[in-house]
Order: sequence, then structure tokens, then C-alpha cells
Amino acid sequence: MGKPLSYRDAGVDIDAGDALVEAIKPFARRTLRPEVLGGIGGFGALCAIPKKYRQPVLVSGTDGVGTKLKLAFALGRHGTVGIDLVAMSVNDVLVQGAEPLFFLDYYACGKLDNAVATQVVQGIARGCELAGCALIGGETAEMPGMYPEGEYDLAGFCVGVVERKRIISGKSIRPGDVLIGLASSGAHSNGYSLIRKIVERARPEAAMLDALMEPTRIYVKSVLRLIASVPVKGLAHITGGGLVGNVPRVLPRGTRALIDASSWPRPPLFQWLQQQGNVAEAEMHRVFNCGIGMVAVVAAADAKRAAGKLRAAGETVYAIGTVEKAKGGPDVVIS
Repeated sequence: MGKPLSYRDAGVDIDAGDALVEAIKPFARRTLRPEVLGGIGGFGALCAIPKKYRQPVLVSGTDGVGTKLKLAFALGRHGTVGIDLVAMSVNDVLVQGAEPLFFLDYYACGKLDNAVATQVVQGIARGCELAGCALIGGETAEMPGMYPEGEYDLAGFCVGVVERKRIISGKSIRPGDVLIGLASSGAHSNGYSLIRKIVERARPEAAMLDALMEPTRIYVKSVLRLIASVPVKGLAHITGGGLVGNVPRVLPRGTRALIDASSWPRPPLFQWLQQQGNVAEAEMHRVFNCGIGMVAVVAAADAKRAAGKLRAAGETVYAIGTVEKAKGGPDVVIS
């Protein structure tokens, strides 16, 4: 029969998993909101809906970090991908006007490296702090044979809440409205399959690698301040598909957005990617955010005030275009 086998012999270290849970508790504790009931470690996570909402509607979102993780593995940089993970989900629920309440993560690997996993979860906790939401729970899955040595995968799940009458749907957008672009912090977490091809070809210097690993900007606190004081008709999170693919998602039929690409400076990162990869201009706008990570649509009369509110909250903003009447649609034209 041979010697008795244990789970550790099969490649799963229960003690390491328990140690990780204990290590991350202090980081999670800093993110807790008054509505959270209990802490990390239970079978389910409990969170009450804030009492300020009269007709609360829950908004949920889920996402990952994508192949940006492959760059993180190659560079041994694990401290900020957790911020990316949080950002992709909280920015998504934000566009419907929702305040992110809580976040859960899923960390999967072949063999658990507590030092690496702790760095990742520290980043997740930091992202939650930036978004004002609680890291309420998660799952660490050690699955021998499922992942190459030294690699892991991440998924994130966010639940937010919005007052029913304040849901931002884009239905009130009309011709003449103005598009305000909020600057991105870099490529965020999109287009990294193409980026990695360019990196292989160009072998960038350290400063460019730093730019490529810059975490996704979290817009939650500044945009929530905006929608509390200015009527915002629509919001678009500029993820995979760029401005071309994401702005039409909030436009009503019969309209299109005219975007002037010269209305904001293209960051050096995107200039480098286009030059080194010989990427066509149309492809740049279809794959990357090109410097704009979030778009708010407001009435022309509110545009100046909206831009001022966002700048006061720390955002870099540009008036990047307008909405016009169109047959069919919705659509975007970038010139």
C-alpha cells in the first residue's frame, strides 16, 4: 500500500493557507465599513445596507487583471496588481452611480507562496481603501498542476448600492451634451496581450516598465463627489475596447459622440507603444484608453462646474467631445 499520504504530499499546504488568512486580517481590518458584520474567516460575509438609502438598488461587478499578471510574474512585482483588481470592478459599478460597499477576491495558484500572496492581498486592501469599500472576504485556492510554477490568477467581485431614483443610465443624454474625460494613470489593465508583444520586441528600460505596471486609477471618491453636486447623465469606464468600444455603451440610440483626440495630451507610454509596435491609430483607440480612463457626460451648462469639481477632487480632466444627433447608433467618431 505504501506510506500513508497527506494533503501536503498532494501539494496542498493547509497550514500555509491558514497562515495567509491570519497575515491578511490586519490589512482587511483597515478597510471595514460600519455596515460590515463580523470579520474575515466565516463561511459567508455579512454586510448591511447603509441606512441613508430609502430605495436601495444593489449593483454588482466582477473582473480580473488579465495578462498584466504575466508582466508582474516576469518582473517579480506583485504589490500593485491587487489595486488593479479592485479598480476594474469598483470603477464598473461606479458608472451606474453606485457607491461600492464591499469586495471579495479569488486568488488561485498551483503552490501557495505566502510572501507573494500577502503582497497581492495588501494591494487589494489598498485598492479597497482608495475606493472606500470593505474587503469583506475571499478565497485562496491552492491547486497543484493547474498553474505553472510561480504563477497565480486573480478574480474580484464588488457589490455597490445606489438610490433607485439616482441610477445613472445614460437615457437622459441629448445632442449638445459634453463629454468630460478623466485622465488615466496608464494602460490600466487592458491591452496587455499586445503590450507584452511590444515589450518582447522593444525591451524597454526600467522607467517604461514602471509606467506599464502603474496600477489602474480608482475614480470612486472623486466621481461620487461629482454626482452628489452636478447632474451627471452618463459615465463610461474606459476598459478593453477603449473610447470606441465603451462610450457607446452609455449613449441612447439616435446619438453619437464626437471626440477630438487632440483635446488631451497623449501620455508618453502610449506614444512609445504606438511607435515600438507600429500600431495603427484606429487600433490604438480600439485597444487602449490612450490617456482617458473615465468619461462623464453632462449638459453643456454644467460642464465647467463638473470639471471644477473633479479637479478639486484631484482629477486631471479635459473636455474631449460632444454628443450629436445621428441615424441609428449609438456610435463614436474620433478625429
